[in-house]
Amino acid sequence: MNHTTTTGVHPVDERLPNGRLFTLGLQHVLVMYAGAIAVPLIVGRALKLSPEQVALLISADLFCCGVVTLIQSLGMTQWFGIRMPVMMGVTFAAVGPMVAMANSLPGTEGARTIFGAIIAAGVIGIFIAPLVSRLLRFFPPVVTGTIIAVIGISLMRVGIGWALGGPAFLAKIPDPANPGKMIVNAGYGALDNLAIAFFVLAVILAIAKFGRGFLANISVLLGIVAGGVLTAVMGKMHFDKVASAHWFDVVLPFSFGAPIFDPVLIVTMVLVMIVTFIESTGMFLALSDLTGRKMTQQNLTAGLRTDGLGTLIGGIFNTFPYTSFSQNVGLVGVTGVRSRFVCVAGGIILIVLGLIPKMAALIESLPQYVLGGAGLVMFGMVAATGIRILAGVNFKDNKNNLYIVAVSISLGMMPLVAPAWMQHMPHGLHPLLESGILLTTISAVVLNMFFNGAQGSSEEEIRHAAMQAEGGH
Repeated sequence: MNHTTTTGVHPVDERLPNGRLFTLGLQHVLVMYAGAIAVPLIVGRALKLSPEQVALLISADLFCCGVVTLIQSLGMTQWFGIRMPVMMGVTFAAVGPMVAMANSLPGTEGARTIFGAIIAAGVIGIFIAPLVSRLLRFFPPVVTGTIIAVIGISLMRVGIGWALGGPAFLAKIPDPANPGKMIVNAGYGALDNLAIAFFVLAVILAIAKFGRGFLANISVLLGIVAGGVLTAVMGKMHFDKVASAHWFDVVLPFSFGAPIFDPVLIVTMVLVMIVTFIESTGMFLALSDLTGRKMTQQNLTAGLRTDGLGTLIGGIFNTFPYTSFSQNVGLVGVTGVRSRFVCVAGGIILIVLGLIPKMAALIESLPQYVLGGAGLVMFGMVAATGIRILAGVNFKDNKNNLYIVAVSISLGMMPLVAPAWMQHMPHGLHPLLESGILLTTISAVVLNMFFNGAQGSSEEEIRHAAMQAEGGH
């Protein structure tokens, strides 16, 4: 493969014409847009925030996605930025702990506690980034594949809840004679709402099957748009909040107030940060293969530091931990366009979108069941990614790997199928124990060390796992 252009510049550093940069950058934004807005929607609604506050989370998320993408792909000193075609977005690995925290402490106080943990984890992440390469031996594909699979399985509950129109019960009635009585969500499982969710799913699957190239890559977004149009035509979608939203507004830090630093949640977020580092390392190594640019230890450390810096920025600007988006890594392989300046253009587009509150308000106004059809695909694909990584694990010659996967997934399911299992544990540990991803991570790492020792994963194994996750590009 020829790794230089006719001008002697490596394709990663090639500056394309502005018009082409905008078009290709917009394509990257469209591919990752649905995934980027999913986390603020999930966490904002779990926190029971107002529609205006959820819209603020979405605007802040898009703005920070753009800022961190610029730092990662353009580079900022030798310390930050891997300088490769990378689009940054909120990691789904953090959703479990954040939703658990939101359930135990909803409202702005819960939001401030989450942001405090994110800020602390980002600072710690910046400092531990150089050490992560030494920890890689504890995260071979059997561990990372199991963790990612459980992330997807855990999130399926959210997608199914969306498709059915929200929670089955809205609140407890404060009636002393019936303390356990619940207010039923009358719209839960309504056939017309469920039909819209499956319409969105059908559109996504049809585009995935019959669409080609760029069209196939944005099937999830097109499905959401089709569902939104159908909902609006049926008179089930209202635009009052969109009309009252500003055309332009600045994303300000600490909009929910001063952050609250909770030690237990900070530890949880640091563990999520380590998992994010492992995922990012796999994506960076995959990009190294796709672009033909050799990955050095210095570049890898700079990329991981940016994950930490992005998480710090996210906590300050009312949003969440960041990592490289895998679907955009796959897009590099599909299009063959290796210029990092395409992602720089994508980052600028995301910043502009984050400064237009009307766009965030429009997205927030989508009913949950419209997002439900897309959620079934998106969250299922996360689980499928974990399964693809596990497909590269040697189960035939090492049957102990089966025990690692089986036990770790089972423990990760405890908060999902038996949410009250920790009722006799200290209340301060509940956010920790309600996270299936954390229980799976601890179990998989410990069992892997018990059965396989710390021989761990080589660079080739990590790259292979990442390529499996991308469908073998």
